[in-house]
Amino acid sequence: MEPLLTVKIGCLVALLFITLVCGLIPAQVKWFQIKAAKGRHRRILSFIGCFAAGVFLGACLMHTAADALTDIQGELGKRLQQVRWRRDARDPLAPLDYPFAELVISLGFFLVFLTESLVLHCCHVAPPSHGAPGKDPACSAPSVPSVPHSHGATVPSVPSVPHSHGVPVPGGPSPGSFRALVLFITLSLHSLFEGLAVGVQQGEAGALQLCLAVLAHKGVIAFSLGLQLVQSGTRPRWRLLYLGIFALMSPCGMAIGIGLSLSGGAAGGLAMALVEGVAAGTFLYITFLEILPHELSSHEPPLAKFSFIALGFTVMATIAVWA
Repeated sequence: MEPLLTVKIGCLVALLFITLVCGLIPAQVKWFQIKAAKGRHRRILSFIGCFAAGVFLGACLMHTAADALTDIQGELGKRLQQVRWRRDARDPLAPLDYPFAELVISLGFFLVFLTESLVLHCCHVAPPSHGAPGKDPACSAPSVPSVPHSHGATVPSVPSVPHSHGVPVPGGPSPGSFRALVLFITLSLHSLFEGLAVGVQQGEAGALQLCLAVLAHKGVIAFSLGLQLVQSGTRPRWRLLYLGIFALMSPCGMAIGIGLSLSGGAAGGLAMALVEGVAAGTFLYITFLEILPHELSSHEPPLAKFSFIALGFTVMATIAVWA
């Protein structure tokens, strides 16, 4: 076996193992169940949640959005060179003077915004009676006016209404279940692209360096994702499914990249760059309109929350030096 292929396979196994371990720690350890925590235990879990929010913020700005901007601009530049488009005789290959990459990311943001708005609208106009004919079972939980629009909130006035943040299931998914699903899909897509980037490397040193950078922040993100799923009330079986698929995405991307490099094919392309841009936009929505507001709304001291959020962001910003 060639040394380069050996390095890539070793990286593939390491990515799968590290992601699973880091994601399952908060998902399987009862200590991280914030609903059962009180006093000092609850405060510690709140600070850990703030740290995870900072990790998501750093991953969003320093990794996902930054990678999408670079990839889209690079692919558009390649297309301009291929068609030899002439806009100015003095600058024959001048790029289009329009922020297309930013537009694609914004479309991803508004795509999730529109989808969630439609879901909430359909649920709110549904008949209030659970047994009424024509009732849409997919809207049974959110149709109750007392259900709040935030992660981890309880429903004291209607104990029978489940507030699950897992995969939508027949019988009443909540708005939070949709956000958890979007967060999972976004992180999984980004992981797939990261694995692809490692798989197409042509040198052992480059593959190993990039893999170590991916490992460093993938472990932190997997832990934060597991914590987010636990504290938002996702059911255990869905948590395991989420984390299992998430752990497989980077190895799958790496396997695809290895196949492309062995066959001499070219990885990436404008279509993949656009998909990554849309995924970055969805991550922006989840980070700034769901994760951060939820952590900032807790009753802990504001400066303490800021410190842990800043710490999480600093970790991801530091990792970006090698990524």
